Amino acid sequence: MAQSKIDWTERVWNPTIGCQKVSSGCKNCYAETFAKRLQAMGVKDYKDGFKFKILPHRLEEPFKIHKPSKFFVNSMSDLFYEEIQYEFLDRVLDVIKNTPQHIYQILTKRIEVATDYFSKREILPNIWLGVSVENCSVKERIECLRKIEAKIRFVSFEPLIGQVGKVNLSGIHWAIAGGESGVKARPMKKEWAKEIFDQCERQGVAFFFKQWGTFGEDEVKRNKKLNGRTFLNREWNEYPIVT
Repeated sequence: MAQSKIDWTERVWNPTIGCQKVSSGCKNCYAETFAKRLQAMGVKDYKDGFKFKILPHRLEEPFKIHKPSKFFVNSMSDLFYEEIQYEFLDRVLDVIKNTPQHIYQILTKRIEVATDYFSKREILPNIWLGVSVENCSVKERIECLRKIEAKIRFVSFEPLIGQVGKVNLSGIHWAIAGGESGVKARPMKKEWAKEIFDQCERQGVAFFFKQWGTFGEDEVKRNKKLNGRTFLNREWNEYPIVT
C-alpha cells in the first residue's frame, strides 16, 4: 500500500482490483491501463491484468499505518462492483470501524449498490462517500447519494467530458473537478468546470480542482504536467469541513 499521487487523498487501499465499464467516463479507464502496466512488470496481484479479484491479504494494510491518513478505497476498482459479495464488504467495513483515526474516501459509479448495502448497515463516521459524474447523463447518481446518511458526501466531476448543467448540491459537502489524462484523453472545456465551480460557490460546497489533464485550458494537447492545476488564476484545494 503506497502513498498516493492523487492530489485529493494521501494513500490508496485496494482490497479488490478490476471491474467493468458502466458509463462513458469509464471509456479510457486509468486503472485498467495501470493494471496492464503492473502485469507487464510482473506484480503478482496483477498477473491477470485488470481481471476482477478479491484480495483478502490486503485487508490488514490500514492497521500498519499509525498516522491518521486519508485513504482512497479501491482506486483500482469500485468497492460496490456487483461481483463483490456483501460478506466481503462487511470485512472491509470492519477494518474501517477498527481504524477510526483514518478517513476512507469511497468513490463509486454504482451508487444503487451502495444504497442497498447501507440500507441495512451503519455508514461509519470516518467514511466519505462519493459518486463520479462525468457529464449530464449520470446526474441521477447525485440524487441517490443524497439519500445515504454519510457524514461527508462528495461528487467527483472527473473525467469531466461534457457539460453537467444545473445540479442540486444540497446535502453535498465537496466537489472535485478535473480533466482526463492519457493518449486517448477527451478535452475538458473551461466553461464546463466553471459552471460547476459557480454552483459550488452559490450552494456552499467545497471545491477542489484536481487537474486539466492531457488537454490544457486552451484545449491544446500536451503533457499534463505542463497544463498544471491552475484554474481561475489559482489552485483550488478546498476540503469539506469535518465537525
